[in-house]
Amino acid sequence: MSYRSVRLGDLRPIIEHAKDGSLLVRTAQPLGSYPRSLTDRLVHWAAVAPDRTLLAWRDGDRFTHLTYADALTRVRSVAQALLERGLSTERPLAILSGNDVNHLVVALAAQYAGILYAPVSPAYSLVSKDFGTLGHVARVLTPGLVYAADATYSRALASIAAGGMEAIDAGHMPALLATRPTADVDRAHDAIDPDAPAKILFTSGSMGVPKGVINTHRMLASNQQMILETLPFLGDEPPVLVDWLPWHHTFGGNHNIGIAIYNGGSLYLDEGRPMPGAFAESVRNLRDVGPTAYFNVPRGYDELVRALAADRTLAAQFFGPRLRILFYAAASLSQHVADELERIAIDTCGEPLLLVTGLGSTETAPMAICRPWASDLASDIGLPVPGVEVKLVPTGAAGATTNRSRYEVRVKGPNVTPGYWRAPERTAEAFDAEGYYRMGDAIRLVDPEDPAKGFLFDGRLGEDFKLSTGTWVHVGVLREKIIAHFAPYVRDAVITGDGRDTVGMLAVPEPDACRRLCPDLADAPFAEVAAHPIVRAELAARLSAFAAAGTGSATRIARAIVLVDPLSLDHQEVTDKGSINQRAVLARRAHLVEDLYADQPGVHVLVTGVPA
Repeated sequence: MSYRSVRLGDLRPIIEHAKDGSLLVRTAQPLGSYPRSLTDRLVHWAAVAPDRTLLAWRDGDRFTHLTYADALTRVRSVAQALLERGLSTERPLAILSGNDVNHLVVALAAQYAGILYAPVSPAYSLVSKDFGTLGHVARVLTPGLVYAADATYSRALASIAAGGMEAIDAGHMPALLATRPTADVDRAHDAIDPDAPAKILFTSGSMGVPKGVINTHRMLASNQQMILETLPFLGDEPPVLVDWLPWHHTFGGNHNIGIAIYNGGSLYLDEGRPMPGAFAESVRNLRDVGPTAYFNVPRGYDELVRALAADRTLAAQFFGPRLRILFYAAASLSQHVADELERIAIDTCGEPLLLVTGLGSTETAPMAICRPWASDLASDIGLPVPGVEVKLVPTGAAGATTNRSRYEVRVKGPNVTPGYWRAPERTAEAFDAEGYYRMGDAIRLVDPEDPAKGFLFDGRLGEDFKLSTGTWVHVGVLREKIIAHFAPYVRDAVITGDGRDTVGMLAVPEPDACRRLCPDLADAPFAEVAAHPIVRAELAARLSAFAAAGTGSATRIARAIVLVDPLSLDHQEVTDKGSINQRAVLARRAHLVEDLYADQPGVHVLVTGVPA
C-alpha cells in the first residue's frame, strides 16, 4: 500500500550484546547539534520570521494571533517582572491555568530568565474537592509566586497559601507586560546552564502519587532535535498544529508546543476535548485550520473517527493535501479505530496517511522510541531515536502473547531527567548502576533473530501480577485485547486476580454506546442501562467469546463487573488525561473485587460461559 509521501528519518540501529544478556540499541545516525535552551529558538524565529504566528486562539468566529516578535517582546517584559520578584530554584513559579496565551508567555518568560517553573494540572484546583493533590504539589515545589488564570482558582489558592508566596492572575498581566526589560533579563538568558532545571512536570500519578520530574533546558532542546531528525518533514515547512493537549503534561507541553517553537511553526489552541459532547469545538477548529501534522491520544482518535465517518466534508478538509502524518501516544490505539481511520482516508483522498507512534515518558521529555513507518501491529513502537541509547534487560519471563523473551526497557540520553524534584530516594530507585533510567515498560522483539526490526510494547512491569498458580498476568497487553474485543461498549478495564485462581475485570464502560443498545433508556441513569438485559447479554456473549479465544488462565477473563460510578479524580483513580491508576481503583473498590470472586456472585457480576 502506498502512503502519502513524507520525509522521515533513518533509525537504523547499532546493536551490542552485553555480557549479562542485555541488548544495547542506538541509532547509527548520531544526534545533531541543538541549542542550550528552547528559548534560543524563540529568539531565532523572532528575528527570522517576526510576523509569523506562534500561537492562535479563538475570539468568537475568528482567531487572534500572537506573532514570534510580539511573543519575544512579552516574554522579556514578564521575565523582568519575575526577576524583580526574586524568584529562584528554591522559590519557583507555579502556573495554575489551562492552555492560553498568558500561560505560554509566563512559562516562556520563566525559561528565558532561567527561573524554575511548574505548570500544575487545573484539575487539581477545579475538579478536586479536597485539594489534596494540589497541596502535595505545593509542599514539594514551595513556590514563591503562583500565577492563576482567573478567580475560579481562588479556593485552591487559599488552600495552599503560605508565608512569602505571592499570587497573581490574568488581571495582573497588563502590569507585567508593561515592565521595562533591563540588561539583567538578557544577562540571565545568556547565563542559562543547559543542565539546570527549566521546569518541573508532575506526573499524572497513574502508578501512584504525582512525582516532580525535573526537565532541564538540555532535555527540552535535545528532544526537539531528536524529534526533528526522526520526523524531518517538520523542518521542511513551518508546522501547523491544532492541539488541545494540556501543557502540564509532557505530550502537549513539551512535545507539541516544542515542535512549534523549535521549527518556527504555529499552534492553534483547541478548546475541544476528546469526549462525547465536547468534541464539537475540535471539529470546528479542524474545519477552519488545516494542520500539517495531527497529534492526539487514542481517546481523541475515537472521537475523530466518529466525526469523520459522519461528515464527508470534514473528512475531505481534514485529509487535505498539507496533512503529512497522524501521531498518537500516551496509550495504545485500538485496532478497529486505526482500521477505520485508514478506510476513511482511502475513501476520501485515495491514500492512507502514516500513523506514527512510539514510547516515551515525562522522564524522557518525552520521545525516546519511535516508529516512523507503517505497521499492522498495534504494539509496534519502533526503535530508539537519535541520541537515545536503549538497554533491553531480560526479565526471565516470556512475552504476554508468545514465548518470545520479554525485556525491561531502560534508556540513557541528553533527553533523560536527572531525577525527581526533592526526592533523592525515588531518584535513586529510578536508575540502574550504569545510569540508565528504568522506564518500567516491557517489550518483545518484532523478530527475535533480528532486533533491528524493532520493538513490540508488552505492558507495564509494575502492573503485572501472578495468579495463585504462579502464572504471570501481563496487564497492559491484556487490557489492549479487552478494549479491542469489547469495543465500542468498553473503553478501558481494571484487571483483577493478584494471588487468586482466575483473572477478572472491572469494565469501564462507554455509556453512549451502551445506551444505543437500549434506546428506551436514553435518559435513564446509567445504572439502569448497565442492568438492562440487552446490555448484559451483549457483554456476557463477548466475555464468553474472549474466554474461548484465550490460551490459558492468564489470558481469559472469568468474571466482570461494569463500573456504574465514574472513576474519581479526587481519589486518584483516574488522571485528567484519562489514564487509569489500577492500584487506586483496586484499593478503593475492593468490595467489587470481592464480589467478583464470591462463591455465589450477585446479579451485577457477568460470568463467562466457557469452562476454565
